Amino acid sequence: MNVLLAEDDVKLGELITYMLEKKANYQVEWVQTGEDAYDYASASHYDVIIMDWMMPNGDGVEICKRLRNDSYGGAILMLTAKDALQDRVVGLDAGADDYLVKPFEIDELLARLRALARRNFSPIREEILTIEGLSINRTSQSLQMEQQVIQLTPREYQLLDLLVQNKGQVLTRDIIFDRIWGNETDVSYKTIDATVKLLRKKLTKFQKGDWLQSIRGVGYKLDT
Repeated sequence: MNVLLAEDDVKLGELITYMLEKKANYQVEWVQTGEDAYDYASASHYDVIIMDWMMPNGDGVEICKRLRNDSYGGAILMLTAKDALQDRVVGLDAGADDYLVKPFEIDELLARLRALARRNFSPIREEILTIEGLSINRTSQSLQMEQQVIQLTPREYQLLDLLVQNKGQVLTRDIIFDRIWGNETDVSYKTIDATVKLLRKKLTKFQKGDWLQSIRGVGYKLDT
C-alpha cells in the first residue's frame, strides 16, 4: 500500500512511519506541513492519506477540502485529538473518509487503513460513460438519455459505479457493504437492498431496470 503521512509531530511521525513500513510493509512518504501534504497529494495518487488535523501551513481540514475541490479521489484518514461529535462532523464534511482520535493503538490504525484500501477509491478517468444509449455522468452523478436527466444520490451513484466497474460479475452484499459503507457499523444489509431498489427504480425510467439483477441469497450484478 502506498501511503502519504502528513503529521507535524516528529516522534509520532517517526513511529507511524516505522510501524507502517516494518510491520505492514507499506510504502510511506512523510511530510510535516499542510502545504507539503497538498503538493505531494496533487502530484501523485496514494492509496491512503493519513492527515493530521493540526499542522503548520494549512491544517488537515483545509487541505482535505482543497484536495476534494480539486477532485482528488483517494482515501483520506483524519488524525486528531478532537473527539467531540461536531469535530468529527467537520472532518468528514471536509472530505475525510474516516476519523481516528489520538491517542490510538497502531493496530487500530492498521485495521482502518486495510478497511479503506478495500473500498473503491479508483481515480475517475472518464467524466461520462455511455452504455447502450444511457449516459452516466461521473462528475454530476446523474443519468441521462436523450433530454431526460435523473439525479442520483451519492450512495446510488457509488453503487452504480461499483457495479459498472464489475459489469457481469456478481457482487456479494459483503463486498458491496465493504466497498461503499466501510466502517459505518450502523448500516445493515437492508440499507444495501433499499439502495438497490431506489437505483433500479431510476434505471426503470430509462427502461433499464432489468440491468440491475438480484442474485437470490448472494448479491447483485449489472448485466446489460
